[in-house]
Amino acid sequence: MAIKYKKVQHKVLAGADKDKVKTYAMAKTNGVCDLQKLCKLISARSTVSSADVKAVLDCLNWVMDLELQAGNVVQVGELGNFRFTLSSEGTENEKDFNASKIRRANLVFTPGRALRLSRNEATFELYGSEPGAGSDNGNASGGDEDNDLIV
Repeated sequence: MAIKYKKVQHKVLAGADKDKVKTYAMAKTNGVCDLQKLCKLISARSTVSSADVKAVLDCLNWVMDLELQAGNVVQVGELGNFRFTLSSEGTENEKDFNASKIRRANLVFTPGRALRLSRNEATFELYGSEPGAGSDNGNASGGDEDNDLIV
């Protein structure tokens, strides 16, 4: 199934094209699969109840937090890996650097093999175009375009 996208316009904030407005693709979501639905879907495909799935996922969240705080990379099998990275200010001199220069910790997810393959094999379709019409491929579309201007 193709990933739906819409066209959005953003003002370029830096570089050679600074202050130009360019068109980019933005993924268009269809809704949310919340934890309750996720648990029901997993339960339907296994011998485990929905409540048991939720209990395991709640525990996974708690243990992942504990392990990440301890500085470990958390490997969740074929799902992928989670790890912290840091964003900080730079200093001219190493002696001038201290923990106050660290802005925040970021959580990075690196997908496992199956998710990477899914990502690499993705196809794209302009949101609002006729199903089966194929991808936009940068060609002008006669469909209803959802163009947002973000300045």
